[in-house]
Amino acid sequence: MSLSPSVARYRNRLWAVGLATVLTGTAGFAIGTAARAAPGDIPAVSVTVNAREGLGAVPSTAYGLNQAVWDTNMNTAASVDLLGRAGVRMMRYPGGSYGDGYHWQTNTVSGGGYVAPGTDFDSFMHTTQAIGAQAILIANYGSGTPQEAADWVRYANVTKNYGVKYWEIGNEIFGNGYYGANWELDYHDSKSATTYANLVVQYAKAMKAVDPSIKIGAVVTDPGNWPDGVVGSADPGDWNRTVLTIAGPAIDFVIMHYYPNHTTAADVLQQTRLLPGELAQLRQKIDHYAGPNAATIGIAVTETASNYQSDTQVGGLFTADVYLTALENGVFNIDYWDTRNGMPDNGVTTAPDGTTSYGDGGMISSGNCNSDNVCEPPLNTPFPPYYAFQMLSKVAMPGDTLIRAGSDHQLISVHAARNTDGRLSVELMNQDPTTAYAVNLTYDGWTPSSATPTVYTVGSRSTAISSAQQGTAHTLVIPPYSIVTLKLDPSATNPVSTRLTSPGNPAVSAVTDASATIAWQPSTGGAVTRYAVYQQFGTNSVLLGDTTATSFTARNLLPGTAYTLNVLATDQKGYLSLPSPPVTFVTGTPRTSTCAVTYDLSAGWGSGFVASISVTNTGPDPITGWTLAFTLPATTESVSGSTWNATFATDGQHVTVTPAGYNATLAANGANTASFGFVGNQTGANPPPASFTLNGTVCTTTYSP
Repeated sequence: MSLSPSVARYRNRLWAVGLATVLTGTAGFAIGTAARAAPGDIPAVSVTVNAREGLGAVPSTAYGLNQAVWDTNMNTAASVDLLGRAGVRMMRYPGGSYGDGYHWQTNTVSGGGYVAPGTDFDSFMHTTQAIGAQAILIANYGSGTPQEAADWVRYANVTKNYGVKYWEIGNEIFGNGYYGANWELDYHDSKSATTYANLVVQYAKAMKAVDPSIKIGAVVTDPGNWPDGVVGSADPGDWNRTVLTIAGPAIDFVIMHYYPNHTTAADVLQQTRLLPGELAQLRQKIDHYAGPNAATIGIAVTETASNYQSDTQVGGLFTADVYLTALENGVFNIDYWDTRNGMPDNGVTTAPDGTTSYGDGGMISSGNCNSDNVCEPPLNTPFPPYYAFQMLSKVAMPGDTLIRAGSDHQLISVHAARNTDGRLSVELMNQDPTTAYAVNLTYDGWTPSSATPTVYTVGSRSTAISSAQQGTAHTLVIPPYSIVTLKLDPSATNPVSTRLTSPGNPAVSAVTDASATIAWQPSTGGAVTRYAVYQQFGTNSVLLGDTTATSFTARNLLPGTAYTLNVLATDQKGYLSLPSPPVTFVTGTPRTSTCAVTYDLSAGWGSGFVASISVTNTGPDPITGWTLAFTLPATTESVSGSTWNATFATDGQHVTVTPAGYNATLAANGANTASFGFVGNQTGANPPPASFTLNGTVCTTTYSP
């Protein structure tokens, strides 16, 4: 099956256009304010913020941006000023698919791609250093060699002492034609995942021989999106399984790009709700296939944008949501595509708020015009994603702790952070283009002061982030299509320790079907009386137990169930520390049972998959007439009408399977096996069921994900 994601990938395709011929446009953003309604006239939304549920600290590498060597203005003083004020902390170079054609020594691109003057590596690094950012570089896989990459490491980190830590091996290599779609340059005779993985090992060996401290990243596909699940003829499994199995022991992180499918602006803004499931499934695959260092392999999303009216407030709302969602789910770096991209001939549309989308994939205007003489705003005019990106630093700076928050309305997204200065920040995103909402906020594990909060706002026609003292910590009206951040001071009676550090690096071990042991590094900064272990339930948390030790064994857990826990230290006054980073695990199925199940994802194509199931009666008595039950973990997967060798019935995500007439009897002691299966539909992640029951008994289960 030949499928092409994100048709033609326009964001990487300005090979011949360049930005050397940038024109000054006449269009601009109108300055306006959203109409405010009295709270009694607008719908109410409830928001809960749980300060006990930690989602990890924001890393210094979090807030990234792509730079491309076709951008004439990449290293200008205006760029340094704009990117510095935006809070960019990571810069990716040399630009998407250009990475697989770019030769750093000559500042040229194989195949004749346009490279603007003044965009060489040293100039890029000077800009990166000027704004206080780190670099993440794409080593040329498509037309380069391990030696060329090693020479780049030597020049960057030995000759010039730039200290570049993060290096990707190639860009979207799976788009080299191997699966049917061909946009990525790849001169290798074999285009397979196996070839790529073996060469990643060679690249890593050559590059780390020069500088052992660097981190090497390998390209993976976004779970649930093409070509995830597609198995090439030369590979033992799909792209992710093959790459992780071969290259896993040699790499330090994986590279995923996130451009969700969409049909409307409203649809694309809802897609970030699927990202946690996709990241969880990618982590599962890393843990399953990547070998002994799997737990230390990080995830970077080195390209993302709404891919739909991204230069409007649609793109701004998406940006605000996707960065914090990714960080909350363990990603250490997210890079927006891109700084400036340019205006295509056929991209002008009207966004839901009435503003113009120029079809530009950049964060800042290139100032050019299309062939119909429709022009963008003047060069260096920020588009809405710029202000959304800038707002990130109002919510959480590197070192701040992200915490769980949520709303009861699907059009209101919420993120929150405990700041290192003792304050708490809540970001609210209203994805409704016409309706304002009255938000009622409640807090668990943290008490705000009665002072009027500082409120930062970006509306659909904003030309800057506005700041005002307004509302209260518990009530606020948020305008249509707006991004609003509350900065809250703690109450004097806040039950939070200002001295104790969060318990460090919790890790899980000895996971069984009913128990797991969690250990952590001790809290410092004061006297610790006990440690409390909390389980996350959405925005609710339940105390599992406490201990004076730095480990805890949770018991009476349910088989085949996912758990996310936090550890908090308690001081002598009973105040709690910041929560530890989260630790997530899935309990197993019983080691011994009277039934056994295997679940095999035998094929996939991005929007669907084939699941094969077999069940065996390992007990001493035969079973005549049986019911197998399981639950599909993700709302994005379902059983289609195509099944075989059994009858499937569904109730939401719960599935029950009953036999066909010829396989109704399961002999004792594993003498025979019933095999059956289904074709599944998916609109995102498709993780395997965590457990199966046969006539009510939990079975021992094995997987081939």
